[in-house]
Amino acid sequence: MWQIFKHFFSLGWVSFGGPAAHLGYFQRHFVQKLGWLEQQRYAQLIALSQFLPGPGSSQVGFAIGYQRAGLLGGLTAFVAFTAPSFAIMLGIAILNTSLTENLFYQSVVHALKLFAVVIVADAVLTMSKQFWQRQLGVMVGLCSTVIMLLYPGISSQLLVLAAAAVIGCLQPVTDSKATASNHGLQPRWWALAAFALLFIGLPLIATSSPLLGLFSEFFQAGALVFGGGHVVLPLLQETLAGQVTNDSFLLGYASAQAIPGPMFTLATFLGADLLPESPIVGALVATLAIFTPGFLLMVGFLSSWHGLMAKPRLAAAVGAVNAAVVGLLLTAWYSPIFISSVGSATDFAAVVVAFVMVRQLHVPVTYVVAGFCLFGLLSAF
Repeated sequence: MWQIFKHFFSLGWVSFGGPAAHLGYFQRHFVQKLGWLEQQRYAQLIALSQFLPGPGSSQVGFAIGYQRAGLLGGLTAFVAFTAPSFAIMLGIAILNTSLTENLFYQSVVHALKLFAVVIVADAVLTMSKQFWQRQLGVMVGLCSTVIMLLYPGISSQLLVLAAAAVIGCLQPVTDSKATASNHGLQPRWWALAAFALLFIGLPLIATSSPLLGLFSEFFQAGALVFGGGHVVLPLLQETLAGQVTNDSFLLGYASAQAIPGPMFTLATFLGADLLPESPIVGALVATLAIFTPGFLLMVGFLSSWHGLMAKPRLAAAVGAVNAAVVGLLLTAWYSPIFISSVGSATDFAAVVVAFVMVRQLHVPVTYVVAGFCLFGLLSAF
């Protein structure tokens, strides 16, 4: 358990760049470096997280810990990976300073966005070599990239993944060794029942207590967000309309983008802001609430998901979905990461140098992050 905590906690301090970048960190650390799971299994976790509401990258991290040491391992991975961003967001909420107006702060944030360009590019290149080997994978990935670039949005993403699954199912089965099995096909009903009970029951009792009301609002948001990351912004903004000032909301959102870890820790800031007399309690309640539905669904479907992979046509469908996911990551690398980060030849030069350092010279990620921070500070002068 300590190994799970140690590795996720260290990643929690350097995982800048949002969900797409987090998947890159996980892939490099747990698949390539530690070998905790194979690339194919890792891709299956990504595919499952794409079909479920909630924070996609955090769900993948939770699933890695879950497969390593059961439910306690999943919770340990979540706590360790989220703790750094939770602490930072809570501190910002308590201080409530205007960091976004500080020149040095803005410069460091910009430099860390450039780092995200590097890490996502590395993830796309690595995963494309794995899932774009066959002509079908290349075509599915290419089509998903073009569609998402031309028609961005959650609805387009869901349609692309569904279409990829159908295309995979329609392919002739060529692997005679792949056999359907009933082993492990039963979902964990207790997790699905808990999700349904909380989703339906919480709004009915939310008015009985401020903490229950806070938990209910953030649980509903976490249960309805498909795509995670930036997608949580409009939903939370609508849910908390009139309860949080625009200035506070934008400060929390800007900070969540600038710091490492999951963007869903925006809930940490908002929870503390909503309960100023007990900011730590508010932050804890809101954070747990927004992550809980995605984790319950992940536990509910994880065991049956791997069992279903023994069915040839479903395995082919997931293979096509994996190819499409690479296209989605490539799209995310371009927008919003690349176009919102690289604004000059100097920026692009820094990206190229860092990419070579990470990809070819295998420089530790922490050193690259420190270099980008220094680059940002120097650019402020």
